[in-house]
Amino acid sequence: MAAAQCIERLGGWEGYKLVSQVEEVRGGKRWCVLELAPRRRWRRRCSGCDQLSASVHDQEVRRVRDLPIFETPVELVVPRLRLACPRCGPKLEALDWLEPYARVTSRLAASVAKLCKVMSVRHVAAIYGLAWSTVKLIDLRHLQRELGPPRLDNVEVIGMDEFAIQKGHRYATVIVEPYRKAVLWVCRGRGRLDVRPFFEQLGPLGRQRLRAAVMDMNAAYAEEVRYHCPNAEIVYDLFHVVARYGREVIDRVRVDEANRLRHDRPARKLVKGSRWLLLRNHDNLVDEDRIRLSELLAANRHLTTVYLMKDELKALWDYRHIGYATRFWQRWRHRAMRSRIPALKRFAQNLQKMIPGVLAHCRYPLGTNLIEGINNKIKVIKRMAYGFRDDTYFFLKIRAAFPGVR
Repeated sequence: MAAAQCIERLGGWEGYKLVSQVEEVRGGKRWCVLELAPRRRWRRRCSGCDQLSASVHDQEVRRVRDLPIFETPVELVVPRLRLACPRCGPKLEALDWLEPYARVTSRLAASVAKLCKVMSVRHVAAIYGLAWSTVKLIDLRHLQRELGPPRLDNVEVIGMDEFAIQKGHRYATVIVEPYRKAVLWVCRGRGRLDVRPFFEQLGPLGRQRLRAAVMDMNAAYAEEVRYHCPNAEIVYDLFHVVARYGREVIDRVRVDEANRLRHDRPARKLVKGSRWLLLRNHDNLVDEDRIRLSELLAANRHLTTVYLMKDELKALWDYRHIGYATRFWQRWRHRAMRSRIPALKRFAQNLQKMIPGVLAHCRYPLGTNLIEGINNKIKVIKRMAYGFRDDTYFFLKIRAAFPGVR
């Protein structure tokens, strides 16, 4: 078999034949330029209606990039035909290997999109010698075709959380379906108006079908869920409640105790440097840290109280019977109000207003741990690309990373 025939078969340029091949040198690099010509008696299809059309209106020669051969860039010289379609009028010929108006073949575009899943746009552009904007546009169109609109049918439980999108306290919201582990929606902002389009797209039946929404203690998310889905329960997860306890109780008591001991420098230094020691789980401490923690708690009664109350509060999420959980909470709140620690009393009063969302965990034992994992992956995607300036492209990359279990 002649070399030209071998290249033509490997190329798979249906409807076209190879007529010449030329080697060119551009910028000190060799290029393989292949000239194609339309085959005669080929059944050509209109790109508008996909119907056969035998009449050619005109043609225009285009230069199209294809996959490299042995790391040598390949450029095709293709006469692009416009057919005189009786239905659509003059329309480009439909080709499986070349999209209308594209400057790269379909297989090169597929290879670019595949590499963009694991590499940055800049690196993929360097590999194929393409412009950064070309690679980004190829990947964007591939993601739009692959993902399509979000699947919001049969969604009964959602999880909502925020993540930092830029410096300066600029945030975005991610909404997931925890059972399918799929990202349903990503939008800029974390206010009520920012997440409202999601509930509008759910439709009346979807909003009525929604049973629970797992979230942190963001009041805007809770108010929007209650407004659109009055039948859905708000579920507050363990991680964010305990994190709030650490900020509002442990940190406040620790600072107050450090101020009280300002004349006793060794004791003040021990209390002031114990923040992470008090916030970390006891099971994650090494032997040296456990000894330090024991010395700290033995020397300070208020820190001992808030530390033990933190561990007891975590047990509330172990209950699956709402009656038992309610009695446990009442006992915990009673001890907190009798503790004579203002920060602990204030936290118990504030949490009492949100306790229905905490107790809803008995019926829906879900947390935002999945969303926190998604947020970590989002950070990796953002770091790999050195940031994104296009929200549409960034949010599509996030959805593609978590398509869900079908």
